Amino acid sequence: MPILTIRHVTTYHYRRPVAFGEHRMMLRPRDDGGQTVLRSGIAITPEPACIDWTRDDFGNYVATARFSERAAELRFDSTIAVDHESAPFNAADIAKYAQSYPFAYSADDARDLARYIAQPSRHPEFARWAAGFLRLDGSADTHALLVGMTEHIRRTFKHGARHQKGTRDPIETMALESGSCRDLAVLMIAALRTLGIAARFVSGYLNLADPDDDSITGGNTHAWVQAFVPGPGWVDFDPSSGAIGNQNLVRVAVVDEPSAAIPVEGTFIGFASDHLAMQVAVKVATASAA
Repeated sequence: MPILTIRHVTTYHYRRPVAFGEHRMMLRPRDDGGQTVLRSGIAITPEPACIDWTRDDFGNYVATARFSERAAELRFDSTIAVDHESAPFNAADIAKYAQSYPFAYSADDARDLARYIAQPSRHPEFARWAAGFLRLDGSADTHALLVGMTEHIRRTFKHGARHQKGTRDPIETMALESGSCRDLAVLMIAALRTLGIAARFVSGYLNLADPDDDSITGGNTHAWVQAFVPGPGWVDFDPSSGAIGNQNLVRVAVVDEPSAAIPVEGTFIGFASDHLAMQVAVKVATASAA
């Protein structure tokens, strides 16, 4: 299995030395679904007074740093090595009762998946758009439905970086026919939940590294979708690229809503004008396992 090494550097620049409040980090990948963390470390400058590690309700690793020093620059330098195995999504792996849509989750699954299906009411236009992936009688081949929706979003929506915080409402993304990776993920999640299929938001890394490039430029932070399919369980779908399965994807956080999966967030004590810039650099490299 290949080993992916990831370096993720986030740097905040300030006009003058400021004090820092708590900073919450979600940078360590999960140990599940074909990926195992071999090494994980983080260097923070200035050095925090303490770092606490915990797991949230979804099983994601969360670190909280507290500071006593002032500084004009705050830097988080995360280094990770992950043993990664790609898992394809095959129609034959789907439980027989769920190979055709619509299907009903088992009572145990339905209870555990409730938070990934429950949703506010959607605009009728969006419900019609989601239903467009079904046959006229409301049925579908489950594998074809999931793959087809992923590939359709990839073909018909323009994907591009968007540096504003938060995600767009799916109705807005649908109207603009464009969005960031997180916008397209939220769009697909809303469509799947509208159809009664459990779906969750995934934040992590995309392997785009050039093996001959030693700079911190290859790879990206990325967002995509997991849908719960009876049989294989949680399956990765990336509507930004059209990719099916977890190839080149490293999961850091799985959540019901994107706001719960921010890689680094925190506060500083000073004037708003003291904040000059935030810079993020990610490098993902691949090496063969020994």
